[in-house]
Amino acid sequence: MKKLLFSFFGITMAAMSMAQDATVTIEADKGTDKIHKEIYGQFAEHLGTCIYGGLWVGENSPIPNTKGYRNDVLEALKDLKVPVLRWPGGCFADEYHWMDGIGPRDKRPKMQNNNWGGTIEDNSFGTHEFLNLCEMIGCEPYISGNVGSGTVEELAKWVEYMTSDGDTPMAKLRRQNGREKSWNVKYLGVGNESWGCGGNMRPEFYSDLYRRYSTYCRNYDGHHLYKIASGASDYDYDWTKVLMDNVGHRMDGLSLHYYTVAGWSGSKGSSTKFDNDQYYWTLGKCLEIEDVIKRHCTIMDEKDPKKHIGLLVDEWGTWWDHEPGTHSGHLFQQNTMRDAMVAALSLNVFHRHTDRVRMANIAQIVNVLQSMILTDTKDGGHMVLTPTYHVFHMYRPFQEATYLPTNTSCEQIKVRHDMNKEMDQTKDDGFRTVPAISATAARKQDGKLVIALTNISLDKKKEVRVDIDGSKLKSVTGSILTCKNIADHNTFDQPNTVKPTEFKDMKLKKNSLTVKMPAKSIVVVEIEQK
Repeated sequence: MKKLLFSFFGITMAAMSMAQDATVTIEADKGTDKIHKEIYGQFAEHLGTCIYGGLWVGENSPIPNTKGYRNDVLEALKDLKVPVLRWPGGCFADEYHWMDGIGPRDKRPKMQNNNWGGTIEDNSFGTHEFLNLCEMIGCEPYISGNVGSGTVEELAKWVEYMTSDGDTPMAKLRRQNGREKSWNVKYLGVGNESWGCGGNMRPEFYSDLYRRYSTYCRNYDGHHLYKIASGASDYDYDWTKVLMDNVGHRMDGLSLHYYTVAGWSGSKGSSTKFDNDQYYWTLGKCLEIEDVIKRHCTIMDEKDPKKHIGLLVDEWGTWWDHEPGTHSGHLFQQNTMRDAMVAALSLNVFHRHTDRVRMANIAQIVNVLQSMILTDTKDGGHMVLTPTYHVFHMYRPFQEATYLPTNTSCEQIKVRHDMNKEMDQTKDDGFRTVPAISATAARKQDGKLVIALTNISLDKKKEVRVDIDGSKLKSVTGSILTCKNIADHNTFDQPNTVKPTEFKDMKLKKNSLTVKMPAKSIVVVEIEQK
């Protein structure tokens, strides 16, 4: 009898474990804020093989190219609908002197990339190459200007070179270098990480520098610059306060950098070899960006309650140890389904704060950190799309859609707060809780609803009921990104280990949708309303 009772109890518990239902309520009639497409921005720095070998191979390369740009990468970026691309750094920006990167390529001076491995930079990819690339893939350029080692005159002349159509010295020089019409440059970063590699400045000192530099970055011939101040790293709330007090509305935007990283000294952990605790820690650390954004926004609200100044998370993503056998200063890392989870959860956070978050730029676009694309230059060149690329591709419908508030009721998973310490579940400060289900929703301009659901559980299926208030539903289509093992990733030999497939395990009923999600999965659906 005891054996039977035990068996019955085991079956019951197993059934309960399988159920683990979650409910998501979407307020479909209450959306007002637009999800800015720039939240899906990218970042390209002169670092490792991001530029050379990643985006650019030159016209004489045996790798198929268009005017020096890799054809395979070009097509992948066009399909991704990249809205904005930040360049030339990063730390590289504050040692970059733009006049070294114009004119005939064989006459451009070389420099040493002191920040990233001491690599010799030949400046064959410069202003023209970058801005022409942006035109080819149809995105806005975001120029990061040199404040750390540059001069006011240098940055002012760069703005004139790029945006003036008049009879000015820099416009004449641009024409001599083969470009008649100015480029449409909107976003200008006045320095980068000025608290660190961009000059090790105090916020008070940088505030005065920003006021000076930005004064001479003028609007030419109908162009209007959106000027971005170099903002805080992670939890430096004092930096934000000082800039809001001392710069205020002289800036259009304020940057914020936040990496999902175990620490800045010692090992950061392998990108492909990790245990379950390390996986859940990663997602907890990733989601902490929401509290960071809230605190920075609260400070900004005091001086700017109408939210005229945007918060731009222009560097974010995972940062692991470089891949064995690669240069430590080139930051090449593989990209697994764990990274895809970080991408989805982070984008969901940005959606929730789209009233203040106007842009985000994941680091980086090719071959560096949490990249969209991996390439090599062997035997005619190879390219592979990462799981993170697939998340950005699946999330394309959210660009410029109207954010819809959501409420989620689901299991809360306890995870370690510090990856380097054992979790003590007897103390509240020993762990953080992470929701098993993350959801975001929006209404597209054509009236369709788009919903993204993420099940972070490594071993539990989740039946998720999505209740959509104020809406009658007609039909639904969907796609899913999942894997056998959370460390699965794509390689040149096996490029499709992790890729989206059609998703059908869902059912519409009046104003609700039931979705049966596998463990460790991301589902995006579009719903046509009656």
